[in-house]
Amino acid sequence: MAIEFRLTLAGDIPLEQIAALAAPEATEEPALPGYPRLFSADLSEQLGYSISINNGSNGYYDAVTDDGGLWVWEPDAYADIDFRLSVGDMGKMGVPNMFATVARVLKARNEDAALVQNGDWLLLTRVNGIIRKHRLDLWYDEALNMIPG
Repeated sequence: MAIEFRLTLAGDIPLEQIAALAAPEATEEPALPGYPRLFSADLSEQLGYSISINNGSNGYYDAVTDDGGLWVWEPDAYADIDFRLSVGDMGKMGVPNMFATVARVLKARNEDAALVQNGDWLLLTRVNGIIRKHRLDLWYDEALNMIPG
């Protein structure tokens, strides 16, 4: 069983720039016809998660908000950073390292962004430079201080 987090940045961002920030160890996977480029790395031993980075256009994202409503976002172009943490690694090193990576990416980039857990729960949005945290009951204590907002 695993927990997944997805950080999405709006815009047509070169994947090499995102990979350099999020996972310099990531390597580009061979692209299949009709599929987007993909960088990935298994950092389970070092950081407690595996990561994949891709991009696309005409995005559609939805997630549950604080009040149980539905948040929808449709960026024209986007880059996704997907983190996969095994349940056993979450408390040890996966969660703090994943949130540190999210904080590093958000600090270095200024695009609108969203962080979603398990494809269902909206944890963070950044719109016009303003970060707003959502679903504080799902945040881990150490993560709350890593990301301003």
